[in-house]
Amino acid sequence: MEWWKLVIVCFVGYMLGNINFARIVSVAKKKDITEMGSGNPGTMNVLRNLGARWAAMTLIGDVLKSAIPSLIGLLWIGRTALYAGGLSAVVGHIYPIIYKFKGGKGVASAIGVFAVAYPLVMAIGFAGGFVFLYFSKYASITSLILITAMSIYAGYYETDIAVRIIIFGIWLLVWVGHRGNIMRAIVGKERKTDLAKAFSKIKTKEKKYKKTEKTEA
Repeated sequence: MEWWKLVIVCFVGYMLGNINFARIVSVAKKKDITEMGSGNPGTMNVLRNLGARWAAMTLIGDVLKSAIPSLIGLLWIGRTALYAGGLSAVVGHIYPIIYKFKGGKGVASAIGVFAVAYPLVMAIGFAGGFVFLYFSKYASITSLILITAMSIYAGYYETDIAVRIIIFGIWLLVWVGHRGNIMRAIVGKERKTDLAKAFSKIKTKEKKYKKTEKTEA
């Protein structure tokens, strides 16, 4: 392996990780997501405070920013670089230098890594996580179960010890990022995320928009 290539992939991954889409979409709404709800600049906080559409944009952006360096690493170097580039993006998301090391919790970015490594399994896992979240309403627990399951799956099928260490690093970062959520869940004070309510708001807005169009016509 040419180490200079790996350094480039990791650097690109970290810098892409610094791009926080939760902050970007909240600015587009003329708000500051870090001063809303939990204060976490991530998909779930955007969902609770800005709505499903903006949350979807945040999720896609945060997934892509880790999937891109992971894919570059895979095609340019190999599977070790796939995970190294992805890990760098996760680190960049959680500890972004441009935001004084105050970032999100790394779930969407971790999903991006596993989406490149095992796209079909990740898609199935995401769908299962969506259903679990819909009924349980606990986003943090859903996230931890999903990332743990994907880490175990990837760790089982990846035979390289360096890759397994990197996968463990991704898993550990996500869990450390959720330490506050874990403590709140233990004492029964964890925040709930109602997907049904979030989607119903979209339908309500669409109905209002259609009524406005008819009135103007």
